[in-house]
Amino acid sequence: MAKRFETNIDINREDKASDLFCKLYGYTKQKLDKNDIDFKIYKDGKFICFLEVKGRIRNTDNAYPLPVSIRKILKMQDKKLNGVMLWACEDGIIFSRLDKLKGDIKIGGRKPRDGSTNDIEFMAYFDKSDNLKEYKYI
Repeated sequence: MAKRFETNIDINREDKASDLFCKLYGYTKQKLDKNDIDFKIYKDGKFICFLEVKGRIRNTDNAYPLPVSIRKILKMQDKKLNGVMLWACEDGIIFSRLDKLKGDIKIGGRKPRDGSTNDIEFMAYFDKSDNLKEYKYI
């Protein structure tokens, strides 16, 4: 089993970002299992989409290209329902429906950490586009 690296800071960033996303559209969220997509999103009790939140420790202005592992994209796509990918930046959020994303795929990731099996892997990178929406925290 791969070691989990998510900290309380990461969880707080995820909550802040998903709360803003939900506030923008009048949605509510349900946290899913730690080995699943992050949230199920609802409006008036009706399922809207799955939401995956990726931490991006940069401001929205210099967050691009936006990275995400291909494994995470496939996990969302396997749900066969609407998916939204959201990057939680320092000053706001950037998001898009999964089916609207267009990017480049290459080997990438982060400097390998002790106990990690997925730091270097196939990654997708998304440049700024009309399909990506940005909102700042107030």
